[in-house]
Amino acid sequence: MSLLQKGSKIKEFFLMTIGILIMVVGIYFFKFPNNFSFGGVTGIAVILSRYTAGFLTKGNIVLIFNVLLLIIGYFSIGEAFAFKTVYCSLLMSGALQVLEWVCPLKQPLTDEPVLELAFGVLLPALGSAILFNIGASSGGTDILAMIIKKHTDVDIGKGLMISDTALTLLTFVSFDIKTGLMSLLGLITKSLVIDTVIEGINLCKYINIVCDDPEPILRYIEDDLNRSATVTDAMGAYSGKNKTMVLTVVTRRQAMLLKRYVHHIEPTAFMIITSTSEIIGKGFIRV
Repeated sequence: MSLLQKGSKIKEFFLMTIGILIMVVGIYFFKFPNNFSFGGVTGIAVILSRYTAGFLTKGNIVLIFNVLLLIIGYFSIGEAFAFKTVYCSLLMSGALQVLEWVCPLKQPLTDEPVLELAFGVLLPALGSAILFNIGASSGGTDILAMIIKKHTDVDIGKGLMISDTALTLLTFVSFDIKTGLMSLLGLITKSLVIDTVIEGINLCKYINIVCDDPEPILRYIEDDLNRSATVTDAMGAYSGKNKTMVLTVVTRRQAMLLKRYVHHIEPTAFMIITSTSEIIGKGFIRV
């Protein structure tokens, strides 16, 4: 394994650890105490813990169901996904159980359920988005969402909605109407947040530059931004003059630098800048 590949693996494990710990904070401190069950294995744990108090904790239930779904994911998605998910699942279950021992909670942190719902949704959704973006999962019904994503055109947020809706509806039966409605709101919001965060993480700028002298612009893109570009001939419809069109994709920060450079080197250049979150190819998303 090359040094670059090792660095990539270390980065992946760092991101997986951060994503899981963010999720655990939101689940343990905001979701569990309020009995919010908007899907997922943690939602199953919330519901079942009502009937298993005394011999199974929420952390135990999360671990049991994660192992069962990991087996399904291994055969449906592949070894690489299963390996990452095993690590994430064990880390989540372990972290939840450690918190149960170190910082037991008998009631919510505040008396503001809407505030707690916000953190109970945003933190796990942010963690899930980080994991999904590197092809990993926290386990549980996230595995079902990834399977749906693999075999259909349904995006991950909608896949989670499909797999978790039934679990959320059980909250109305197990608890009260208020908790059920809050859980349903949490489920809808979580799905939207995950897709938004993933899109934000991958957001890039697609830039078309119509200019007279492309050489200094190309050198800047290649040498300073460490990117590449496509060059094609063009003709101005109004002026009838020959032009050159430079097409490139860069990050948001690089787009700002390139825009300033082009304006400085050739103020009359025409630029079209478009936001995009799905660039497939070398240096961007791998299929």
